[in-house]
Amino acid sequence: MRILPLVSCVCLLWACSEDSGSSVSLNMPDSSVSESFEMSSSEVGVSSSATAESSSLVDKLSSDVAESSSSDAPVESSSGEAKPVSSSVVFDFYRGADISTVQEYERFRTRFFDVDGSETDVFTLLKRHGFNAVRLRTFVSPSAQYGYAAAGCGHADESYGDKEHVVAYAQKVRAAGMAFLLDIHYSDNWADPGKQIIPSRWRGAKDSEEMADSVYQYTYDLISALKKVNASPDMVQIGNETTPGILIHVPNSDTDCWGNGVDKASTSINGDMGTSSGKANAAKYFKAGIRAVKAVSPQTKTVLHIESIRKPQTVNWWMEEIFKNQKVPAEVMGFSAYTAYGDGPPEDWKSLFEELSSKYPDLEFIVAEYNGGDKGNHYEYDGSRKHIDQMVRGLDRWIGAFLWEPTQGGDWGAPLFEWRGNDLYAEKRSFDEYDP
Repeated sequence: MRILPLVSCVCLLWACSEDSGSSVSLNMPDSSVSESFEMSSSEVGVSSSATAESSSLVDKLSSDVAESSSSDAPVESSSGEAKPVSSSVVFDFYRGADISTVQEYERFRTRFFDVDGSETDVFTLLKRHGFNAVRLRTFVSPSAQYGYAAAGCGHADESYGDKEHVVAYAQKVRAAGMAFLLDIHYSDNWADPGKQIIPSRWRGAKDSEEMADSVYQYTYDLISALKKVNASPDMVQIGNETTPGILIHVPNSDTDCWGNGVDKASTSINGDMGTSSGKANAAKYFKAGIRAVKAVSPQTKTVLHIESIRKPQTVNWWMEEIFKNQKVPAEVMGFSAYTAYGDGPPEDWKSLFEELSSKYPDLEFIVAEYNGGDKGNHYEYDGSRKHIDQMVRGLDRWIGAFLWEPTQGGDWGAPLFEWRGNDLYAEKRSFDEYDP
């Protein structure tokens, strides 16, 4: 998902003065980075946890979150007693939204108002309009230098996106009775087609085996932390928009707050899909993440995620390499799909999606990110979002579609909410599309 300076939020609240109430838009990144796999910088999209034990946030929320009546395999508590862990929430189709940034608004006591003007929480509001799933992203060490929450980068008040924050917010998702897709970036900052930066604490890895072990241990720890608080994900993304590969780059003195301006790591460890050694490394890292998820939560589905649906040859090349040549055992394939980024209208996606369903009969599929806007910070209110939802829902083994950050707008399209002071109001025309 590409995040650029054009944002519709009148005030992205963490960048505002609490005392003055003045509005300051958050600067968003420019991600024109060339790739080694023949995607031009103008064509790539850019999307947007420290493993210390969860403490204050989790403790606070644990007292408020009711345990699910169903359970996974039990885990042992510190007292030696087995306690149940919530099982996956099963729906025929996941109508989802990535609301990762909403957690940051809570610092400012942002309130949510539905289309009828009634105050409610974001989960209840989304459920009223047919949404049943939430996607949350996570970073490895976001407070590290060059990380998402690094000093001077606009998010440093808290280490948003780390394990502690994700575990805490995942409990709210589960308490709301919603399904949960966890998006692991395997980076301290945004991972996307423009950059896949190796986390700071893994950069000393001597070879791909050591890197793969880091992926496994980190993933195992993260999923274990979620399981212990009854928040095992229904699906876990092993990487974010990994079209070029995974764990490829290292920062340098020119790297900015968004991770732009990087160097490639050594060929012995980078997972660059543009080289034969990189393909093997990438597959090794995907497999390590998948093994870790399954070791903790066997029922959780594992997802791989790319973009470039406007380039069917790239999609087919990537999937053939990963699934047929490298035999990566993920269960779900996810795609970013943005009309505003040149992917065309939803009807243009259907033939590719149907082809993939036929070619990979053992896979399920999701649209992991979409907006429906036709150009920067704009939406025609022409039913495109509903059409995406209905089109994907009608395809064989396509099990969900996730709207990306409905409170934000930018080059990817328009938001579904309007800022009024410190509060967010659901826009009636936007949510009417999703209503029966």
